[in-house]
Amino acid sequence: MSAVQQEWMFAARCKGVPANIMFPARGESVEAAIRVCSECPVIEECLEYALVNREVHGVWGGTSERIRRRMRRARNKAIPSAVRLSLRRN
Repeated sequence: MSAVQQEWMFAARCKGVPANIMFPARGESVEAAIRVCSECPVIEECLEYALVNREVHGVWGGTSERIRRRMRRARNKAIPSAVRLSLRRN
């Protein structure tokens, strides 16, 4: 994450939640983190941030690492290759 936090992060429900809840060790349950996210006013912004920035660890926007991988794959299939290339250049 960049040195400057996104504005929405200040309103995140997980702010102050122990890191081991939001970033459980491999094989541990993500249910506690998902419960925190379910009451968060910025869940959509959080998920979009994680998808765009390819966050591979922890629970973001109420989703696990595995779910975000699936979402990124689905997005990539929906966007034609030429468009993806032009987006990377900008």
